[in-house]
Amino acid sequence: MSLLYPLGLLGLIGIPILILIYIIKNKYTEQVISSTYLWTLSERFLKRKNPINKLAGIVSLILQIFAVLFLSVALAHPVFVLRGVADSYCFILDGSGSMNMVQDAGKTRLDAGKEYIADVIGKSAEGSDFTLVYLGGGAEVVFEEVTDKEYAVKLLENVAPAFTAIDPAAAIGTAQGYFNENPSVKTYLVTDKSYGETENIKLYTVSSHEENYGISDLVCTHEEGILTVSGTVVSYENDAELELEITVDGGDSSRTLTQTLSVKKLEAAPFEFSCEIESFQSVKAAIQNDDALALDNETVYYNLDYENAFRTILVSDAPFFWNAVLSSVNNAKIDVYRTDKFKDISGYDLYVFDRFTPAEMPTDGAVWFIEPKSSLAESGFTVQGEVIAGDKGVLQYTNSSASVVKTLLNGIRKETVYVNKYVKCGLYRNFTTLLSLDGNPMVFTGTNGYGNREVVFSFGLNDTNFTQRADFTQLVENLLNYTFPNVVSETSYLCGDTMTVNVLASFDSVRVISPLGGVTYLDSSNPVADYALNEVGAYTIAVLSGETEREYHVFASLNEAERATTVTDAAFSLQGEAENKKKDGTFSEIWIWFLIIAVLVAADWAVYCYEQYQLR
Repeated sequence: MSLLYPLGLLGLIGIPILILIYIIKNKYTEQVISSTYLWTLSERFLKRKNPINKLAGIVSLILQIFAVLFLSVALAHPVFVLRGVADSYCFILDGSGSMNMVQDAGKTRLDAGKEYIADVIGKSAEGSDFTLVYLGGGAEVVFEEVTDKEYAVKLLENVAPAFTAIDPAAAIGTAQGYFNENPSVKTYLVTDKSYGETENIKLYTVSSHEENYGISDLVCTHEEGILTVSGTVVSYENDAELELEITVDGGDSSRTLTQTLSVKKLEAAPFEFSCEIESFQSVKAAIQNDDALALDNETVYYNLDYENAFRTILVSDAPFFWNAVLSSVNNAKIDVYRTDKFKDISGYDLYVFDRFTPAEMPTDGAVWFIEPKSSLAESGFTVQGEVIAGDKGVLQYTNSSASVVKTLLNGIRKETVYVNKYVKCGLYRNFTTLLSLDGNPMVFTGTNGYGNREVVFSFGLNDTNFTQRADFTQLVENLLNYTFPNVVSETSYLCGDTMTVNVLASFDSVRVISPLGGVTYLDSSNPVADYALNEVGAYTIAVLSGETEREYHVFASLNEAERATTVTDAAFSLQGEAENKKKDGTFSEIWIWFLIIAVLVAADWAVYCYEQYQLR
């Protein structure tokens, strides 16, 4: 036997105190009574051969001593060792997306699995230890060799549902390690899937073949003002008549289309919708029928061009050509200003100054200069005057092998380009020069003093044949992608995928809002940031640049493998020879000690009452 709280034995000091009180206390009670009563009572004692039990006081003392003894031992919380009655348990709990299916009782499959594990823990012998491996994408050990039942159940209850597909190999490897160390460990796999073979594992299946429908393969194409939406719907348990609703968000207006589909069990039924619309932001497809798993009843397709569209301001007195170029190579939302109308305008992602230099460098966006007219603080270059090139103005492409140069010159055929006139620029920041003339930078790029990307053409488009070459359009597209790369490169994912966000220098913060409302701030100090999409639904990427906030959206769908009510996989087995060696258990039920104390107190009270009765 061992004691959890040995200081509880200090209560034994009460025993000698009780004995001392018993010795010194006055055993006679002074009462004022009538002489008649005293005479009558004496007659009763004379007639009796068995007077008041002189041992009553001693019995009461003994009972009180035992009460103090058991109370002290109870406070010390004794633990008795029971040889060979306990076991070691390892639970593997499937937390994949399909475990979120709601059953008849209103609880999910995951809830049913947690209740089963809690029941096994509750019925196990005291002294058993418990390990929980949670399989939600990866194998996470929630707790290991915990012997406190209540604590283990509490940790189990705190397990949150996951939505990703599972990799059984990760759980098998973890469980195999415990089995190798202790072949007597009892391993339980709690899942909604069926496996071809299990060995050294007890399989508990929580699937009840609940009804489930799902949408797959949503594709949207937009050509010549016609939007076509296509995809498939599936019924995983029974034949069904499904009501499908398509909602097209066009920004200023929206359209809703409906269709009824007859679907055979496990046969993908295709659908297709078409409508005329100039542009669109998103398309949502939703099954209106109720089923056990709502996660796959709805999906959203976000238009990548719309998500990455950025506001551009073009300041030029002859904007037609640059406006056409910018509109053709990127989905920029362009506002055009004449040079005499531009005054301290802000809130744009890209500023293009054609033969114009503003009073101050914009701080909240990327900047392009086309034949700048004067030097500007924080620009990183100086304007040293106009140069007439004449017949010798043939531009040379850089021979640098730097990765940024390869990216910016990707697809360039390096056709012959000449200029008649240009502005000579001196560089005092680190720029990448793409084209030069006699050592003078003609097209260069880098960052300005505010950390925003900057592109400079030292010549105007009227002074060159560059615009007549296919290389010009390709170079402008490369420069735009470099200046303002797509913040999100994809809008449709599967739950469990990793999303990459391009972080621009002008971004003050980037936060991701998950479908369940969780907020995560990404590291904005690096050019790219990764984020794991572990929930099903629409994510919002909120980007703060100065005082302007811009939102982007992506959607993560439930993995196809998690939509079926049961999935038959390969063997889930532990290799080795199982043993059945028990470990020592414990007995520490404290309530029994307090029950004994209550019995002793009741007995002492009975002795006291008997004593008082005899004195009547």
